[in-house]
Amino acid sequence: MPETPDLVVIREVLLRRVLGARIEAVEVLRPIVLRILEPAASAHDLLAGRTISDVLREGKFLTLALDDGGWVVLNFMLAGHLRLCAPGERRLARDYLVLQLDSAEELRYHDDKGMGKVYLTRDRSRVPAWAEMGPDVLDPGWTEAAFVQALRAYRGEIKGVLTNGRLVAGIGNAYADEILFRAGIYPFRKRTSLKPAEQVALYHAMRGVIDEAIVVLRERMGDDIHVKVRDFLQVHNKKGQPCPRCGQPIGEIKVAQRATNFCRRCQPGSLVRN
Repeated sequence: MPETPDLVVIREVLLRRVLGARIEAVEVLRPIVLRILEPAASAHDLLAGRTISDVLREGKFLTLALDDGGWVVLNFMLAGHLRLCAPGERRLARDYLVLQLDSAEELRYHDDKGMGKVYLTRDRSRVPAWAEMGPDVLDPGWTEAAFVQALRAYRGEIKGVLTNGRLVAGIGNAYADEILFRAGIYPFRKRTSLKPAEQVALYHAMRGVIDEAIVVLRERMGDDIHVKVRDFLQVHNKKGQPCPRCGQPIGEIKVAQRATNFCRRCQPGSLVRN
């Protein structure tokens, strides 16, 4: 799943490569991911002939603004991604949507799981989960005090709180693991058990992890917006590897098919279900 650091860099690449490009043609190869939120309209009606006037990131959504006021809103979910391709480049079996641009490039949506969604709309508030998004993780107005105050409304396990998008938008499974490791907090602790100092540490870990990852990805991804770079992360997907702090093997717990990685020594706790 692309998270904030990935999407920041993808947006920057798209601003360089497709901003101002005109969509010459649209090919819907697999319609299952497409959601047209305007009545009696087709993808061709809403996209062909339109110019990409801006590229925005909102939480885990990436949006293409069109010159007629329309939007292409992408929610990549688990395995979706975009590729910039030359028109003659071989298409892949799981390519779902192709936008042929007048810049002699194609912007293709690919999804190995078919779980992502591409919404076409003139009103982004119609997109599911859009209205429920909390402040963006990179919002400069999202201060330490505001974060700690907002946390009080939540009582569940802290990893779930970080990833549900209502407290803060843009954090997913991978970066939640990294944030909690940096803060030294066990992922399954109840929010209500966190001391004030731990809540402050969580805020600063969140800021630090996301900002530092963006720097790494700018260097490592280049213009390859389809590449997922996660090997530099400290604990996520590092089951059995030595903790970079204490050397103990990184642990893993799977809940509802989602893996959580952490260090049992640096993030002590126990999984208790009520």
